[in-house]
Amino acid sequence: MAQALLESQSGNSELAKNANNHFGIKCKNDWTGGSYYYQDDDKNEDGEIIHSCFRSYTSALDSYKDHSEFLLNRPRYKDLFNLPKSDYVALAQGLKKCGYATDPIYSERLIKIIQK
Repeated sequence: MAQALLESQSGNSELAKNANNHFGIKCKNDWTGGSYYYQDDDKNEDGEIIHSCFRSYTSALDSYKDHSEFLLNRPRYKDLFNLPKSDYVALAQGLKKCGYATDPIYSERLIKIIQK
């Protein structure tokens, strides 16, 4: 839930409003669903910010379901499932360590939301 609040600006982000994407998940090569193009942090070969392909969903619920499947089915996140489910600090730090986000203080931001 903290990830959805952070990534979607509490449901108010452009991605949440226009693509029902509450987690900022990009299309990647294996995505076959809808897409929404949005300027994020991806750059072209000249170093210019470009529009990135983000997953688009029919509903917010579909975004939540896909987020769960995304984490469960990607080997880079497998270590998260060895952590105690109640240890939100370790889980937040684990998400950052696994490379979920480029924000250097991503885990601290998640922890702050949970504690608030």
